[in-house]
Amino acid sequence: MGIEIIEKYFPQLTALQRKQFAMLIDLYHEWNEKINVISRKDIDNLVINHMLHSLGIAKVIRFTDGTKILDVGTGGGLPGLPLAIMFPASEFMLVDSIGKKIKVVNEIAKALDLQNVQAQQIRVEELKTTYDFITGRGVTDLKVFFGWVERKIAKTHQNALPNGVLYLKGGDLTEEKKHFRSRMEVFDLASYFSEDFFESKGVVYLSL
Repeated sequence: MGIEIIEKYFPQLTALQRKQFAMLIDLYHEWNEKINVISRKDIDNLVINHMLHSLGIAKVIRFTDGTKILDVGTGGGLPGLPLAIMFPASEFMLVDSIGKKIKVVNEIAKALDLQNVQAQQIRVEELKTTYDFITGRGVTDLKVFFGWVERKIAKTHQNALPNGVLYLKGGDLTEEKKHFRSRMEVFDLASYFSEDFFESKGVVYLSL
């Protein structure tokens, strides 16, 4: 599976973006041989289960130029790197507690010449900056995650959605809906993507 599935859902890609996504596929396969950044049993599903899944956020919001995004628990750079390719005029900080994964992220960002990406091995609580949006993908319980990042969300808005959390999550969200109530909205990814993988997947948006 190549970038044609990404082009199908994002036909506005520039030639540079198409090149970067194609390179990203190759780079993940190359790095995964050295460091297990994506489950070895799932690497064959890289494009749909990881890259396209990450780009579900790009179906929910089009980040304006200058938007600052913090990707917490980025692992090998998901969803941060695909989003950074998609939104070259936005700024991305990718953080994780595991140094070898941040090394991979930095090497991939350098290979793709992504000038809008920084990556750091740091706990989110130690960051001094605030961001417009915080992203995450299967990092931890949503209530725990929001507790980590709530104070890192900037108060001044510049996008169609007010600043908040954009979290990729699947399965039953009943308990989360009870906890967050009106500040939580779920965007069903099956509304945007037809592959079976997305049947129970969503982007959870949490406002301040």
